[in-house]
Amino acid sequence: MAKEYTTELMLDFGADGNQLIPVVTQDIKTKEVLILAYANKEAYEETRRSGLATYYSRSRKELWKKGLTSGDLLKVEEIRINCEQNSLIYLVTPLGKGACHAKNESGSPYSTCYYRRIIPGNKLEFIEF
Repeated sequence: MAKEYTTELMLDFGADGNQLIPVVTQDIKTKEVLILAYANKEAYEETRRSGLATYYSRSRKELWKKGLTSGDLLKVEEIRINCEQNSLIYLVTPLGKGACHAKNESGSPYSTCYYRRIIPGNKLEFIEF
């Protein structure tokens, strides 16, 4: 049966488990997109085991449990998969002050990594939350 119509999980992280798949992370209550990150097999399995959003950091080339050092953990309430089984959505409850590593003027983390919008002239404008 095709991936689009089966009830069998058919995620493909490649033969070595290191192929990355995109993970959109949303606040389960507001549906606001908090983060777009990636997971390999190990990060996905750690997320399932711990119940906390865990990704693979492409820049550091290692597992990244969001909030482990900042305290801004993301509790995974539900995991959704797209039709082709090649991307995920983590629906989460934020357990800290925010989801982004960048800080606002008061020193608190932004609630989402998407805190600016593109405006005419190829400029960025901060969004008020």
